[in-house]
Amino acid sequence: MTTANAYPATQSIRTIGILGGGQLGMMLAEAALPLGYRCVFLEDAPNCPASLYGQVFTSEQLEDFIAAADVFTLEFENTPADTVARLKKMSDDGQKQGMFPPPQALQVAQDRLKEKSLFNELDIQTVPFKSVSSKKELQDASQALGLPLVLKTSRGGYDGKGQFVVKTEADINEAWKALGDAVSGKGNLTPTPAPLIAEGFINFSREVSIIATRAQDGNMRCYDLVENHHHTGILATSEAPAVGTSHLLPEAKNAIEKLMTHLDYVGTMALELFVSKDEDDNDVILANEIAPRVHNSGHWSIEGAVTSQFENHIRAVVGLPLGDTDNVHPSIMVNVLGQYPNIADVLAIDGAHYHTYHKEERADRKIAHITLMPNDVSDLDPALEQLVKVLPNKMGLDS
Repeated sequence: MTTANAYPATQSIRTIGILGGGQLGMMLAEAALPLGYRCVFLEDAPNCPASLYGQVFTSEQLEDFIAAADVFTLEFENTPADTVARLKKMSDDGQKQGMFPPPQALQVAQDRLKEKSLFNELDIQTVPFKSVSSKKELQDASQALGLPLVLKTSRGGYDGKGQFVVKTEADINEAWKALGDAVSGKGNLTPTPAPLIAEGFINFSREVSIIATRAQDGNMRCYDLVENHHHTGILATSEAPAVGTSHLLPEAKNAIEKLMTHLDYVGTMALELFVSKDEDDNDVILANEIAPRVHNSGHWSIEGAVTSQFENHIRAVVGLPLGDTDNVHPSIMVNVLGQYPNIADVLAIDGAHYHTYHKEERADRKIAHITLMPNDVSDLDPALEQLVKVLPNKMGLDS
């Protein structure tokens, strides 16, 4: 059977509509072009990164955006759910070729309480948590979960925003003052009224994440676990593969495969996990959150995997078979925050691959990433040390 006959839907797809025009949309478009697809974007930010790769429509031009594309996907989980639901209905009615991922994945990812409840429903372990809708409930949660705990908005917030660490009972008033408005929909941390979520502390060891792609026929491919390090709540580095995690990979794969199957997911998804220690000092993985899209911790895969997370997402969206996700070379991905380095200094480091997002400089803004892949694996850490020296924002990596 020929490829054309096996994948007939791909013949009628020429243009992919991406909800969002940031760097993830840009890198999806970069992956789509060699496969013969072009992308258009729905984005209100002027001069967005994706504008280099295709036409950008504003939210006021939604109808034109819909008319311009055959199939749809997204690059940001805070995409309006009603837009995604509309595109899914158009696909169900045969007017379009699909909306991937489906609305139910977005609904879960946009609400931390729904997310963690689903994890538990599918027998995926999480940190202990409580829903909080009043200061009294926050006090009750502090008694049930113990202190310290982390209070978060259940909707909105990313890169460390919308969080407060409650260390003592004296912090409860301040925490409620900082985040309590989210319960009523006031303030700017959440788009709609929603309870807060209180999460208990654990015996934290490290953070890892797993990325997988699910095709329209249900086939799934998983990437290696990677280890993530953050600076002020923002991802600083991802090391692929995460050292010493082979014993955790089967459980992580099982968790993300259960989630994707349950959600009838199509496309690439990331699952962030905490590695904790049980009473016998054994490693335990706890699900933190999903990202229903390509993810920052998978940027290493552009050079470091046989098929990148971006290409596999495009393949899934247009109905093509998925590619090999094997790691071809250990690597470290480093985010560039706030200020650009001298590109010549970066590329003077053997094995350095530079990706700019064409954004204006702004404090703690993700404006580029660099993947280190020296030929000799033993040179990885020395290469990182070299890179840190030339980064304007060292993200605590020099300590």
